[in-house]
Amino acid sequence: MGLTKTEIFSTEQNQLATLLKALAHPARIAILQRILASNTCICGDLVEELGLAQATISQHLKELKNAGIIQGTIEGVSVCYCINPVTWKLIETQMGAFLGAYKQEADCC
Repeated sequence: MGLTKTEIFSTEQNQLATLLKALAHPARIAILQRILASNTCICGDLVEELGLAQATISQHLKELKNAGIIQGTIEGVSVCYCINPVTWKLIETQMGAFLGAYKQEADCC
């Protein structure tokens, strides 16, 4: 497979693709749902709640953090994570615009 030519796409297209790629795993969706449901920072209870290995959870948290979807703070030996509100709003806005662009005005296909 060839390399993706990101330079031929807009900043918004590249940004949305990167964010969606970070979201595109059921474990990451479950992690985000848990963080959203708690409405606070999540520290060490994800392993028990999701039934995944600590290393697996850590890898998924790393992907979400690298994409800027979550942010973390170190408290002693634990790291606590919460939603990054700036990125979350960006996802909401860009996905809303993307999905809202479809106008079913004519029968097609």
